[in-house]
Amino acid sequence: MREFNLVVIGGGPGGYVAAIRGAQLGASVALIEKARVGGTCLNRGCIPTKALYYSAKRVKAVKEAAEFGVNVSDFTFDMAAAVERKDGVVDKLVSGVAGLLKGNGVEVVSGTGFIEGAGRVRVTTENSEDETITAGSIIIATGSEPALIPAFKIDGENVITSTEALNLKVLPKSMLIIGGGVMGCEFATIFSAFGTDCIVVELLDSILATEDRMVSRVIAKGFKGSGINVMTGVLVEDVTVLGDKRVKTTLKDGRTFITEKVLVSIGRAFNSAGLGLDAVGIEVERGTVVVDDRLETTLKGVYAIGDVTGKMLLAHVASAQGGVAAANALGKNETMDYSAIPYGIFTDPEIASVGLKEKEAKEQGIDVSVGRFPYAASGKALGMGETEGFVQILADKGTDVVLGASIVGGHATDIIGEVALAVKAGLKAADIIDTVHAHPTLPELVLEAAEDAHGVAVHKIGRKKR
Repeated sequence: MREFNLVVIGGGPGGYVAAIRGAQLGASVALIEKARVGGTCLNRGCIPTKALYYSAKRVKAVKEAAEFGVNVSDFTFDMAAAVERKDGVVDKLVSGVAGLLKGNGVEVVSGTGFIEGAGRVRVTTENSEDETITAGSIIIATGSEPALIPAFKIDGENVITSTEALNLKVLPKSMLIIGGGVMGCEFATIFSAFGTDCIVVELLDSILATEDRMVSRVIAKGFKGSGINVMTGVLVEDVTVLGDKRVKTTLKDGRTFITEKVLVSIGRAFNSAGLGLDAVGIEVERGTVVVDDRLETTLKGVYAIGDVTGKMLLAHVASAQGGVAAANALGKNETMDYSAIPYGIFTDPEIASVGLKEKEAKEQGIDVSVGRFPYAASGKALGMGETEGFVQILADKGTDVVLGASIVGGHATDIIGEVALAVKAGLKAADIIDTVHAHPTLPELVLEAAEDAHGVAVHKIGRKKR
């Protein structure tokens, strides 16, 4: 029986960060992982989708090259080559994570973890051999997977999830995507650019319904221009694979569509089953592990992080939670702060957000100053040919403290960091205004949006004195 100070179950972006942080704090650490380290994000999520996204961006750049004086008479797209490149990116990063774990002295144990009690984990290997490991503390980091919704008859070949979509070596001529949320819109962006005829069906009244309406409108407009057929406020009643392997989708209003593939991009299933949680008194609600603000479960000495907690299903949140949980597992007292979590959506153009959105501020009765500045008024954006979108900043009307921002436009996911720092540090819009920004750059959009919150944006008509 091997003994460690800390055992982490799951090697995703939460688990491997927790393991490394624990080792950095001087603990002996075991990381239990049944597959490859990196989890869903690295192997089947964030990274592979971004690799294909940038293949799609290259295709778009070639199509629009003439606008920049570059004449391309003809070109072809090789889906298999794009997938091969994607796999290479993933493999390189997986190897990097494995190297980091080894370099920090983390013992990686291949198998499935089962919690037998406080400080006891049974590991079952592929050969069904069991080993019990003891530890001072345990961190659960088992993540989530795409929900396999029975009504949609997912078979992994014709009716697929994101996992299968990432490995299509032959480009489908047509695809119907069920769900107009983040995942559905990202895949619509990618496959449409590659040349697939895409249909997006969404139950709610708009795609990307969690975003401010002005943001989702920019994406809806872009989708229309790209030939993506978006239908909102519709319910899918039936999905049937036909004899020729095409798929017939029937909506509740009677309309039918026949496509080569149907991609189901709604719902996540939390990986909390099979861990022995109920037997040891760890509370689970609707598949998610209940934790306090220190990320400790209802069993002392056992912590949980990442998607399985159901807090915010973002890789960087899992990583941040991993650092907090590891510190607490080793005797420190840290809490998780979710007030300044940035995130990005890789549509075209990109979306990024942090803190409060305008609709949330209204719901909470917060009086805010809204500053907004368009990409079309940016010299850098014009030079890049990225003129769609805007930067929006919210500041408390009484204190001028920056409460949040929404950005839709080129490189939105790169420039959100400045506002995330402002929200986290409690800075004022005036602090952004008083910071000189380099020209010509996209972060100038943030500066001008902050100025607009004060009514003094230089490059926008209708300004007033600060």
